[in-house]
Amino acid sequence: QVQLVESGGGSVQAGGSLRLSCAASRFQSSSTYSMAWFRQAPGKEREGVAAIRTDGTTRYTDSVKDRFTISQDNAKDTLYLQMDNLRPEDTAMYYCAADRGYMPFGWLLLHERYNYWGQGTQVTVSS
Repeated sequence: QVQLVESGGGSVQAGGSLRLSCAASRFQSSSTYSMAWFRQAPGKEREGVAAIRTDGTTRYTDSVKDRFTISQDNAKDTLYLQMDNLRPEDTAMYYCAADRGYMPFGWLLLHERYNYWGQGTQVTVSS
């Protein structure tokens, strides 16, 4: 059974940084997979933030480009999201998601394409 456990959320002031981690058990032993970070603010739809495939392909939503960096440590079976220059509008619950196989580039930020989800970690950015 695949398990994803996020950590690293918290409260920061605008301009600050946080690094989210997602520990993936019984999953990254697969030869190919896609993983992503999504976020959901109260009253809003879940939004794809950043995604990465086993081949290193990454995709970011426009609002976080040049501020967030997604990466993975295969040895530790961990996915990361480095978030710099945070803004109040980044405030949301952040979720880690994963699925086996190479997901087409156009699907990487679509939440309905992922079958495995973590429980979420809250990020709050104050102005």
